[in-house]
Amino acid sequence: MQYFTQFPPFVPGILLALAPFLILIALWTIVLKGFALWHAAHNEQKWWFIALLVVNTLGILEIIYLIWFRPTSSHYHRTRASHASVADSSSRA
Repeated sequence: MQYFTQFPPFVPGILLALAPFLILIALWTIVLKGFALWHAAHNEQKWWFIALLVVNTLGILEIIYLIWFRPTSSHYHRTRASHASVADSSSRA
């Protein structure tokens, strides 16, 4: 049985043709992961942050989080404001 000691002649051409596509996938993943991680950290969602940081799914998990599990901004700001007012009133007493 003969083993290949080098790549077949067509492989370098395929790799060169796929390079722009691979770069776009990498950029897509980095941007989505950063956006999703920022929202998870900003909304104090520790378990989502850990899952998004550890699991690499080419942006699929990040899209799921951003569309269905990210709190809406009005809900988040309203909740944060109510916590702040409770903290302010308790520190004055």
